[in-house]
Amino acid sequence: MEHGSSVDRSIFHLAYQATSETLVIVHAIRTSTRVAASIAVALVLTAVAALAADPLPSWNDGAAKGSIVTFVERVTKPGTPDFVLPAERIATFDNDGTLWGEQPMYFQLFFALDRVKELAPKHPEWKDLEPFASILRGDVQAALAAGEPAIAKIVMSTHAGMTTEEFDGIVKSWIATARHPVTKRPYTEMVYQPMLELLGYLRANGFKTFIVSGGGIDFMRPWTEAVYGIPPEQVVGSSIKTKFEMRDGVPVLVRLPELDFVDDKAGKPLGIHRHIGRRPIAAFGNSDGDLEMLQYTAAGTGPRFCLYVHHTDAERESAYDRKSHVGRLDKGLDEAKARGWTVVSMKDDWKSIYPPERK
Repeated sequence: MEHGSSVDRSIFHLAYQATSETLVIVHAIRTSTRVAASIAVALVLTAVAALAADPLPSWNDGAAKGSIVTFVERVTKPGTPDFVLPAERIATFDNDGTLWGEQPMYFQLFFALDRVKELAPKHPEWKDLEPFASILRGDVQAALAAGEPAIAKIVMSTHAGMTTEEFDGIVKSWIATARHPVTKRPYTEMVYQPMLELLGYLRANGFKTFIVSGGGIDFMRPWTEAVYGIPPEQVVGSSIKTKFEMRDGVPVLVRLPELDFVDDKAGKPLGIHRHIGRRPIAAFGNSDGDLEMLQYTAAGTGPRFCLYVHHTDAERESAYDRKSHVGRLDKGLDEAKARGWTVVSMKDDWKSIYPPERK
């Protein structure tokens, strides 16, 4: 985004008078691409709103919103038994389906499919090699019919063989131009406005917010600060192996076609322990892949908060849960009911889904 664009000066003034969290967001606006501009502006507005009378304006009044506010007030009131020191106010968020969309398939997979087409001229053998042949014919369903092995082959062939800096540039270029096949919006505008507000509200109350996702850590880190206000060091995700090399006298890290860590299901508590070193007091997810993270969070001592985003809005977004092949919420839905965790109905609890489109 160019300096001095259509962001109102009064918004910047309010942002600079707000919390240090907002200063990070303003920096993200000034350094982001035009595609991320609307999200960056939304982050400033939500950070300012987090300090206002209603910190969650895109949430309908009800049990879900009330449970969030009650928990935050409970752990931030000094002199009470439930007060939690700011250093211990750790909140972890899944990404796919929790902070942004995940239908009709995970957005990183769209990135990988686009990479196959981009790299195809360098790999003439792909015309006769599955799953690449089907992708190049436009038959994605056939390409993915083999399940996880096919996906792994696609990801390894498109995410490895370059330095970490080169991959960072590739992701930034894609995220700046790619569009969702249904909404035609940039993927960085397929984030959930109510969750942006929630991130800002928590940070305004001394929480440190982390992404803990099954998505690739190096796929998320190039854009999460501009989109969510979450810096790269607060992103936990799946990874492939890297190795150190000297190239023309320059030290680089090279991405290898070998899986290193899967940050999903039981891997999420492991990732939290490795990267964060503190058990969260609040965790937010949307699928069974997040269940172990919520269980791990709930098992700690003192006040705990667990929340599931339930996709119930077929008109404004998507409706899916127990039978979905993407973002299945089955066991988690049952456990949430049994343990009294908050379950957010997108249809009933959210006034809006996405930030306003920027023309």
